[in-house]
Parts: sequence; structure tokens; C-alpha cells
Amino acid sequence: MSTVSSPQEESLASVVIVDYGLGNLRSVTRGLERAGADVEITDDPAAFAAADGVVLPGVGAFREGVENADPLREDLLEVAENGTPLFGICLGMQMLLTTSEEGDNDGESAVQGLDLIPGTNVRFAEGQKVPHMGWNELHVEREHPLVEGVDGNYAYFVHSYYAVPDDQNATVAMTDYELEFPSIVANEAGNVFGTQFHPEKSGETGLQILRNFVEICAEE
Repeated sequence: MSTVSSPQEESLASVVIVDYGLGNLRSVTRGLERAGADVEITDDPAAFAAADGVVLPGVGAFREGVENADPLREDLLEVAENGTPLFGICLGMQMLLTTSEEGDNDGESAVQGLDLIPGTNVRFAEGQKVPHMGWNELHVEREHPLVEGVDGNYAYFVHSYYAVPDDQNATVAMTDYELEFPSIVANEAGNVFGTQFHPEKSGETGLQILRNFVEICAEE
């Protein structure tokens, strides 16, 4: 099952949004179209393989996200292995890591993320207002094509857990919410990356990031 939509102008790249039952697919689609992409929403692995780039969206709990996406696990790992840009948004970013405290509560055993960026997701400390919701600043820590032109800009967040990558170099940008946490992460090869915030809800900053993503896809 898939939905195809095309932007008004000639597209720069073909992008697939993974439809696994969770995520704000329509607003992500509109944002990517504005950024110059030809967008398809699908759960068809053949479309993942054919696309210039793949987006893993996500809203909700880590366990539900991982379990919903599990039938597509090997296909998503193959996307990353082939060097295709794979962009996780919010929960989708957290799912790029190995595990989460959220998946190991209420006496349940932990569920495994995609382990493309080794690390875990932890809950904000006791006493902090949760969820972290609203606009906050991005501090770029290192170069990556996704963050061209966004250092010091503000993006829109809604989350109660944050990523702690095993490798400090996986952090591309940080954000301060009583403590500093990684708001953008990427793997060593640079083709797997994610934002803890919602670019599709982040105005011009988000559009710039989506444009950067489309440009990364166009170069592949």
C-alpha cells in the first residue's frame, strides 16, 4: 500500500516516508514537497530500495514504534548498508539507536532499536518538566550537510526521552533543557541521521533542514 504525491515544481530527489502505522505523515510529506522532493508514503521495501532517500517518522512510545516497524527491520538496515540517506524524525530518531529506557519499563523486557547509531534513550531527570515541549535552540557541534545554515536557530520539540549515543562523535547538534542533550545525531558514515525535534513543525529552520536532506538525497 502506498500513496504518491508530487510537488508543483520539478523534484530534486525521490523520497520515501516509511508507513509503519505511527507518525505525522501528511505534514512531513508537505514539508518535503516544499523542500523539492517527490514523496511516496509506503511500507513497500522495493520502494525503499529505489528511492534517493528514506524518512522514518514517528510519534509515540519506543516499544510500539519498534514493534510496528519490526517487519521492515531488515529492509531498513539494508537501506543504511547501501549508503542511502535514512532520516529518523523524533521517535524515528530514537529508533535508530540500540535501545531505550522507555522500552524497559513496567517489568517488560527491553526492545531493540535498529542499532544503526549505538546508544540508548533515557528519560529526562526527576524534577524536570516532561515532556520537553516547544521551541528550543540548536547548537551545531560538528559539520554535517543536514545542519548547513541552522546553527543557533530554533526548532520545535515534543519528547520525554533523549538520545545518549555511545560515541560522542555521533552528536551533530545539542540543545539545552536544564541539561544538554543531542538534538541531531548521525552515524559514522554520515548517511544515517535523525532529529529529536519535528522539522515539519519548525518553520523556516525545519524547512532548511528538509532542503538540506533533499540535497543530500539528490547527490546520492
